[in-house]
Amino acid sequence: MRPMIQLQAIQLQRGAKVLLDGADLRVHPGHKLGLIGANGSGKSSLFKLLLGEIHEDAGQLDIPAQWRLAHMAQEVGEVERTALDYVLDGDEELRQLQAQLEHSDGEKLAKLYEQLEAIGAYDADARAQRLLRGLGFAADEVNKAVQSFSGGWRIRLNLAKALMCRSDLLLLDEPTNHLDLDACVWLEQWLQSYPGTLLIISHDRDFLDNVVDGIVHLEQQTLHSYSGNYSDFEMQRAERLAQQAQAYEKQQVRIKEIENFVRRFKAKASKAKQAQSRVKELERMQKIDAAHVDSPFSFRFSNPEKIPQTLISLSDVELGYGDTSLLRSVNFSVLGSSRVGLLGHNGAGKSTLLKYLAGVNKALGGQRSDAQFLSIGYYSQHQLETLDFAASPALHISRIDDKATEQQIRSFLGSFGFHGDRAFETIEHFSGGEKARLALALIAWQKPNLLLLDEPTNHLDLEVRHALTLALQAYEGAVVLVSHDRHLLKNTVDQFVLVDSGKVELFAGDLDDYAQWLKQQSPGEDKEIPVQESKNAKKEKRQQAAALRQKLKPLSNKIKKIEAQVEKLGEALATVEARLADADIYDEKNKEELKQLLLKQAELKSDLDISEATWFELNEELEQAQAD
Repeated sequence: MRPMIQLQAIQLQRGAKVLLDGADLRVHPGHKLGLIGANGSGKSSLFKLLLGEIHEDAGQLDIPAQWRLAHMAQEVGEVERTALDYVLDGDEELRQLQAQLEHSDGEKLAKLYEQLEAIGAYDADARAQRLLRGLGFAADEVNKAVQSFSGGWRIRLNLAKALMCRSDLLLLDEPTNHLDLDACVWLEQWLQSYPGTLLIISHDRDFLDNVVDGIVHLEQQTLHSYSGNYSDFEMQRAERLAQQAQAYEKQQVRIKEIENFVRRFKAKASKAKQAQSRVKELERMQKIDAAHVDSPFSFRFSNPEKIPQTLISLSDVELGYGDTSLLRSVNFSVLGSSRVGLLGHNGAGKSTLLKYLAGVNKALGGQRSDAQFLSIGYYSQHQLETLDFAASPALHISRIDDKATEQQIRSFLGSFGFHGDRAFETIEHFSGGEKARLALALIAWQKPNLLLLDEPTNHLDLEVRHALTLALQAYEGAVVLVSHDRHLLKNTVDQFVLVDSGKVELFAGDLDDYAQWLKQQSPGEDKEIPVQESKNAKKEKRQQAAALRQKLKPLSNKIKKIEAQVEKLGEALATVEARLADADIYDEKNKEELKQLLLKQAELKSDLDISEATWFELNEELEQAQAD
């Protein structure tokens, strides 16, 4: 029988709280499992159990004695060692052999050198530097002292140290929390080729989808195993929960919201390829949404009272700090309908641009024009630090709106998971996830018409991320979003903007195209500089572009006509379905009207499907013509 990890009838208790009660689990060698569950359910405690830091209260835990364990520490103190040396410390066998070299000679010394060669000691520095580069450290930072880095970057060092260990079992607790999108993609690829057994706690569903082959769900003090990735888990759980009668009504409401959002996306997407991939993703959400019907979170961002056509317009803006220019000649507009995802390397200026849009930073030059009724809701990466830890969630709301009644505050905070007296407790002992939810609640209460969100999913578990995705889908204002959570990006924005090499430019592709773009980039090396074109070449290109636009004009006009038709049909269908939602339509006296409405609903849906199919065909034809 092959060695494996086995938990049998495990009971685990921390203080008065029972985390596991009669839990069973088998983890076979080479399996990659995602461990999920609500915050506070015991995921990190289970890791501590596997590491031997705590012990089970009952039951039996077996881990193969010869397995080497590696884990990602959550904290690192003031360490004077360089980043490179700190990461090399992760290879304990290497460090032990190096220590023995100092006290050995003769035959023993020769044997030690043989052992060092066998474990790849001579390329250890290169391996460590590759890990550091992959996680976003610049070449000139590897010899800096660990204590000179901020908290988030120290966590990245802990991750690199864990990956440096040649382990049989790797335990990673929220490894993507302090990473940007680039580092997430790199880590994903590294873990895909990791030969050992992996247990990973993560609230990033796309990351889990691309890395794990099984899910362990910690729920109601037991461990449920599911085969496949996170999406497979959702489907399996959805099938089980959808059978529960009490869940059905809530599921139908969610599905209708998503259907409306899908319809809006189809009508306004500018690229057929992007639209098709996004619609496919959104339509899949309809099938799996039942997996979340028992979620305690159902918050919304209330729709703004006024949404100007153009909220912010930037012209030749220059951004930076002091005398250092980071972004130049920025020409960027946020429309009332904008839903933008910002892409780019760490340090390229995404957060700098958001801070300027939010009014936190000043520009070094250029012009900015704001709409008269602009109202901004800004969530920064350091949003939790702005909260008053001595105040309650309710008091935070009262400070914003002193006319709000206690019942209004209770109901509102309840949708964010702060039920009963929890809404009136001081937040000093709240978890990071609870504080993040409160920060989002404070933004939502103010009904902004522009949401500027910089990594809003940090500290949020899967259920809250799902609720945030739904809230942003239903929100009718503008959104500019920076996030390493690809699922959130795929399902809430319809346009990507690349911040790179001092420029802010429209990115024509989707997230898969961005991953390909990342592969083509060489970290730390200068980008390829295009050869300057002659005036004649530029003129010829403009003439060719004008000729192409003229040639494609009939096709573009057809697409605009179909888009208008889709919008008109969508509005008509919404009117019919609004009437069907009225209770009195089902009275006997309205029988004939009901019949006509149902016929009209079926007719409109059919027409809408045909129009949308035509829209996709025309866009594909347009893309093909542009490529030829």
